Amino acid sequence: MLALVLVIAGALGYLALDWLKPGSGEKPYGGDFALVDQNGQPITQEALRGHPTMVFFGFTHCPEICPTTLFEMSQWFEALGDEGKELRAYFFTVDPERDTPQLLGGYISGVSDRVIGITGDPEKVWANAKAFGIYWKKVPTSGDDYTMDHTASVILLKNDGSFFGTIAFGEAKDSAVAKLRRLIAG
Repeated sequence: MLALVLVIAGALGYLALDWLKPGSGEKPYGGDFALVDQNGQPITQEALRGHPTMVFFGFTHCPEICPTTLFEMSQWFEALGDEGKELRAYFFTVDPERDTPQLLGGYISGVSDRVIGITGDPEKVWANAKAFGIYWKKVPTSGDDYTMDHTASVILLKNDGSFFGTIAFGEAKDSAVAKLRRLIAG
């Protein structure tokens, strides 16, 4: 029994060291994508490189999570001030059937001029969400209407596009800003 515990502990230790060694996690998070921003301009995964980045997946008809998260993101930018000037933020829709570039632009700009909305062909949007490990599901409501269940965390990416961490929905502002400061510091 002791031998089995030692073997398992050794294997876990090796995996942890391999995961933490320099160069680990350097692969950009998510996949390649070719979508459009809220101005109808093409945007690719390269937009998520070269600066610290916040990524959120949501939709404009969201009753609570998305408007709250956008408001919180604007507060985080405000709290960071000049310290956050290199930080970028992107709102990827999980509802491309309704979220046109124009609708996204109006929805987001009402809260923050620091967040860029991204939409596109539904199959490409959903492939991108899947590459980021995002959960989403269309949920019928009354009549022909629907809502979307979706992951509610903000994903944080390093300058090279690799995964840094997340900010949970409703996380305390001080905690979120501290994470963003660590992200920015690199």
